[in-house]
Amino acid sequence: MDKNWSEMNKEMQALIAKKATFQDGIGKLLELRKNLFEQVTQIVTTFPEEAFYRMPFAGAEGYHSKTLAYSIWHIFRIEDIVAHEMIAEDQQVLFSRDFQAAIHSPIITTGNELAGDEIAAFSKQLNIKALYRYAQEVMQSTDRILTRLEYSDLKRKFGEEMAEKLKRTRCVSVAESAVWLIAYWCGKDVQGLMRMPFSRHWIMHIEAMQRIRNKLCKQM
Repeated sequence: MDKNWSEMNKEMQALIAKKATFQDGIGKLLELRKNLFEQVTQIVTTFPEEAFYRMPFAGAEGYHSKTLAYSIWHIFRIEDIVAHEMIAEDQQVLFSRDFQAAIHSPIITTGNELAGDEIAAFSKQLNIKALYRYAQEVMQSTDRILTRLEYSDLKRKFGEEMAEKLKRTRCVSVAESAVWLIAYWCGKDVQGLMRMPFSRHWIMHIEAMQRIRNKLCKQM
């Protein structure tokens, strides 16, 4: 893990854990997310569309075995679902702004159920500019949700009722490789969701995107 991002993540977690420093922790989290999103922006603004569906590490173990397009979709679908369905309990950005049509995505899920050639085929269908706008709006909407949180919100938990609600949205595939996400999220409190997926999940996938980017640069 990138040393700077790792240190910021550790500092954020320590700060939000105490009432006196909670708001400082939110500020640190927003700073981390801003730094990470700059990497997404750099990739989107400098690479041609065909780079977003290439898989230079196809068959490898790890997040870098995906595509750039899939990585962006996956990060921000998970965040959109968790931030809006679970924490804010309002409408997801994907639906409120009709981004599915703009992105040309055949799915509304997180994409966990896709593998191998399915990931490449899915990625090739996506409108990258629309996908980037979606990612921006999800990040911004989550940031607004984060700034409204109070320290007392951290221990709010999610039970079976929330799990059933998530199942009804059909935003998580029923495939074994994906459906576990619902129990995973509902087993966390708000503080746990701030750690994963709002920070560490970003770090893992954006570092994978950097590996894909670097490999593509060498191939070009």
